[in-house]
Amino acid sequence: MPFLLRVELPDVPGSLGRLASAIGAAGGDIEMIEIVEKHHETSTAVDDVLLDIHDGTMPDSVVSACNALDGVKVLWISRYAAGGNLFLDLEAVEELTAEPSAALDRIVEVLPATFRADWAVRVHRSRGTGHRTDGAPEDLPFIELDAASQFEVDGDDVNLYAGARIDGNEIIVIGRRGGPAFVASELARLGHLVSLAASLARP
Repeated sequence: MPFLLRVELPDVPGSLGRLASAIGAAGGDIEMIEIVEKHHETSTAVDDVLLDIHDGTMPDSVVSACNALDGVKVLWISRYAAGGNLFLDLEAVEELTAEPSAALDRIVEVLPATFRADWAVRVHRSRGTGHRTDGAPEDLPFIELDAASQFEVDGDDVNLYAGARIDGNEIIVIGRRGGPAFVASELARLGHLVSLAASLARP
C-alpha cells in the first residue's frame, strides 16, 4: 500500500542510508525520495518519501522506526492515493507548454499531484470559484495575495490552504486535508509555476 512520508533529518552523509535501513527493517520499501527543503542554519533537510508498506505492517511501525533515529523526526504520513512516481515540477512545465492557451486550467489540474495536495481551484474576485479539481470547495473567498503564501479560511479546521496570484483579480489555491503544512520552498515553487502559467496564457 503506497504511503507518503514527510521527514526531517540531519543533512549529513549517511542520513538517507540510515533512514532507508530503518524503513526496510520496519516493513516498508522506498519507491522514491524528493528533497522538499534544506535548512542550512540547522544542517537539516525535509524530504518526502514515497514508500510501499508491506501487508500486515502498520504505518505506526515505520514512523516509530524513523523517529528512533538520532535527529530524525517524522512530520507527516498518509496514504498516497496517486501512487507511482512523484509528479515533478519539470513535468508540470511540460504540461503547461503543450497548450499555452489552456495553461491556467491545466495548472489547476496538475498542482495537486505536483505538491501532493488534495485539490486545486481558481478563484476570481467577482466571479468566485472557477475551474477546479474534484474535492475542491465550491465556494471559496478571494484572498488578496502579494506573493505565494499559506493562509487560513474562517470556519475550516480541516484544510490547509496555500495560494498564488494570477493577477490582481484572480488567484489559484491548493489545499491539503490535515497536513502537512506548506513549507517556504513549496510556496516559492507554487508562485513560480502559477506565474509561468499566467505568462503562457496571455495572448
